[in-house]
Amino acid sequence: MLLRLDGIGKSFGGRRLLAGVELVVRAGDRIGVVGPNGIGKSTLLRIAAGDEAPDEGRVSAPRDVRVALLRQEIDPALERTAEEEAARAFEPLAALEAEIARLEARMAEAGRAGRDVPDGVAAHYDRLRHAFEQRGGFEREARVARVLEGLGFDAARRRRPLRALSGGWRMRVELAKLLLAEPDVLLLDEPTNHLDLPSIEWLEGALQGFPGALLIVSHDRAFLARHVNRVAELGPARFEIYEGGFADYLAQRAQRREVAIARQKAEARRVAEIEQFIERFRYKASKARQVQSRVKALERMERTEVDPEAARRMRLRIPPPARAGAVALRLAGAHKAFGETRVYEGIDFELARGERVALVGPNGAGKSTLLRMLAGVLAPDRGTRELGHNVSVAFYAQHQLEALDPARSVLEELRAAARVDDEPRLRGHLGAFLFSGDDVEKRVAVLSGGEKARLALAKLLLRPANLLVLDEPTNHLDVDACEVLEAALRAYQGTLVFISHDRAFINALATRVVEVRGGRLRSFLGDYDAYLARLAEDAARAGAPAVAAGAPGGAAPAPGAAPRAAEARAREREARERAREAKKARARAAKRLEALEAEILARESALAELGWRLGDPAVFRDPEKTRALEAEREAVREAIAAGYRAWEALAAELDEGAGG
Repeated sequence: MLLRLDGIGKSFGGRRLLAGVELVVRAGDRIGVVGPNGIGKSTLLRIAAGDEAPDEGRVSAPRDVRVALLRQEIDPALERTAEEEAARAFEPLAALEAEIARLEARMAEAGRAGRDVPDGVAAHYDRLRHAFEQRGGFEREARVARVLEGLGFDAARRRRPLRALSGGWRMRVELAKLLLAEPDVLLLDEPTNHLDLPSIEWLEGALQGFPGALLIVSHDRAFLARHVNRVAELGPARFEIYEGGFADYLAQRAQRREVAIARQKAEARRVAEIEQFIERFRYKASKARQVQSRVKALERMERTEVDPEAARRMRLRIPPPARAGAVALRLAGAHKAFGETRVYEGIDFELARGERVALVGPNGAGKSTLLRMLAGVLAPDRGTRELGHNVSVAFYAQHQLEALDPARSVLEELRAAARVDDEPRLRGHLGAFLFSGDDVEKRVAVLSGGEKARLALAKLLLRPANLLVLDEPTNHLDVDACEVLEAALRAYQGTLVFISHDRAFINALATRVVEVRGGRLRSFLGDYDAYLARLAEDAARAGAPAVAAGAPGGAAPAPGAAPRAAEARAREREARERAREAKKARARAAKRLEALEAEILARESALAELGWRLGDPAVFRDPEKTRALEAEREAVREAIAAGYRAWEALAAELDEGAGG
């Protein structure tokens, strides 16, 4: 046992946040802490770390166990550089190093005086040196540089003072410090926030080899799926442990809720029967004893509670937008610079109707700049941006949460974006985003980050455009809200281009991934996993031996063997004929490619239509129809996947033909 929480309780302002939390953290544990935003997950980590005292219960750990918490708030005024701050992880080694230096001086003095070093001193020195080496004392600088590089720091940024870094980069320094310190229990509060995808992948590799236990709060489902072996779900005044990984948790949670809802319905029927009996025979003397017996039975009856937050999820259905032209958006020869920094020099980008494009790449590569140019909120310095026929654009930016008016109520804020004919459906629309009853009268100023994100999305999707441009739409949303937004966007019939660091979100939505790196764009058909697989293939291909210059087909004629004129003309005719045949083949392939694209688009529309039909309550209540529709959806999905495979093979053939 490394850490134990016994009966932890905590309240804020009369609200019961935590109650009866029991948790034992063992060696090798990878525990994911999940639950709605504002439920108390971060508070629980602070209590576990000893930063905050519980109102009830106690936290205990063996004396030599080190517990460390990744904090989201870091002093912005620190003068230390990123390197110096990260190196503070090795401060416990400073005393050891000082003791080694003292012993070395003592042994050197003995040598100068011609005296033998006492055996006890030499043995103690050897032990200290060994401990110093085992704990990485001799490679501290290299380890600091390696960890900071993995988290995205280049040499210049490593030497900047913390006050010159943004909050996201300061949080990376804190994460580096914790990874270098290697505590016995590491408490991570949203560790992937502010990390780009390459840094998340590096962090995952580092955590795979982390020797201690992990307690992780995260809304990144891919991160949880890859790392946790237990899940702790926090709800209103309850705490439940699920054994197994994140997928096991989802299955067990659904099963537990079904059982609880069935039990609650059975109890309700029993209560109704008893109350009916009491009401019927209340004034009949011959039944008085039986009536009293049933009244007492009602009082003693245990009632099953179903977490209202568990059953209350975003119900988001995006209405079909107006149909646009075949090309939704095109950038041609776009240049963009900020001062002396040139971000793009003549890039081209085309977005077809119905595509779902994810922009990926390291932080600072220019993804947000490209997204803002596509949205039309940032003009290119040179080049053109052309919208397709009948295309309307809606842009969701991270700063939109700050753009909400804190003085307005939730309803007033939505009304400010509405038209007169929207008025009757405003409350229903807010209900889809979990703002119901008195919630719509809450002031924006008191909303949590997750609530503000839901309100900003509600405004964006009140009258959906046929081109959505989204910058980190899942930030601040809890796991359930991410899944509902993802499902709604899967069924959305318009065009989508987005940035997200949530790999599960990208995999669920993207039909194409565009890598932004070094001012260049590279396009990859498929989702994020397909993009990673293609990168791996390219890397393997680059590591293969180059084709020799004298390979068949490139051999030069022997010296002095001048071909006759007739033979030369014959070869020219053959070459022209081969070129004509190749041109015809490429034309046929291009035509087939267009046909495949049309087939894929038609099947994706059919898949979306099946999704709408599954959402029909009448269908949902009919298990046989539901199974038939699910089977049909699976068949369409397989056909789409086969279509994309054929498209890739044909596109590769065309590329090779063009390159030849």
